[in-house]
Amino acid sequence: MRPVDRMVDAYLDWLRVERHLSERTLTAYASDLGRFMAHAESVGATEAHSLTTSVVSSFLVSLGRANISARSAARYLSSVRGFCRFLVREKLLEADPCALVDRPRLGRRLPATLTFEEVKALLDAPATHTARGRRDRAMLYMMYSAGLRVSELVRLELADVDRRRGVVRAFGKGEKRRLVPLGEPALAALDGYLSDRARHRHAASSRVLFLSPSGGSLSRQAFYKRVVAYARACGIDKPVSPHKLRHSFATHLLQGGADLRSVQAMLGHADLTTTEVYTHVVGDHARRAFRRAHPRA
Repeated sequence: MRPVDRMVDAYLDWLRVERHLSERTLTAYASDLGRFMAHAESVGATEAHSLTTSVVSSFLVSLGRANISARSAARYLSSVRGFCRFLVREKLLEADPCALVDRPRLGRRLPATLTFEEVKALLDAPATHTARGRRDRAMLYMMYSAGLRVSELVRLELADVDRRRGVVRAFGKGEKRRLVPLGEPALAALDGYLSDRARHRHAASSRVLFLSPSGGSLSRQAFYKRVVAYARACGIDKPVSPHKLRHSFATHLLQGGADLRSVQAMLGHADLTTTEVYTHVVGDHARRAFRRAHPRA
């Protein structure tokens, strides 16, 4: 095994053990760092001490020549930056070669959202006369009411919902736990599903909240397909995904007067700047309303 491969493997092991990152995230890091180390080797940098600022800068230049977008290049740089900080911490590098490398400039991409009316139509789309429809309805209500990521939704267990207090416990990135309140409509939809779940043939042997026919949890891809199908059925002609419900949750809260810190806590964002993007969505909404309604617009 090459020295560069051993360094990357050690970093991935550290992320797995110390940061508790998922295998999916680790695979993404491995892919990014694999491309970086292949570039480093092509310019003769095969040892830790040879990873210099010029190597990192030339890597970003190579990404540009390969028509990699600025957003993707920024992700590569983030992966490389974390790796180099690990090497400094392990005393394999004297200084961080990324410290003087500027992050690629990104245009602000506002999250796409659904209107209140579109959300209501989507939540009411599943048929309530079938067990699967009642399950899907409860999942949609839960996702929108708590602003959950789809990965958080499908891994929920029965014990994660406190019906008496009206909260759900979600496990976010890095296994960080947060409690999010649930509205009465979401709790009512959940109650409608739980009676079906109690009769499921795998109910006694599974802790999963939203059961698939086989007794396990639904995959993210399966739920995505359900959301797209319901959106099409209720006449929503824009692209819809589970994550768009999370964006809509945050935007609608801010439009209703919620403070940014509360929304940050409910979304599980580590950094407030991640949540601040929704204030631009709200601002754009206000500007459109002003232009449409104000006589001096």
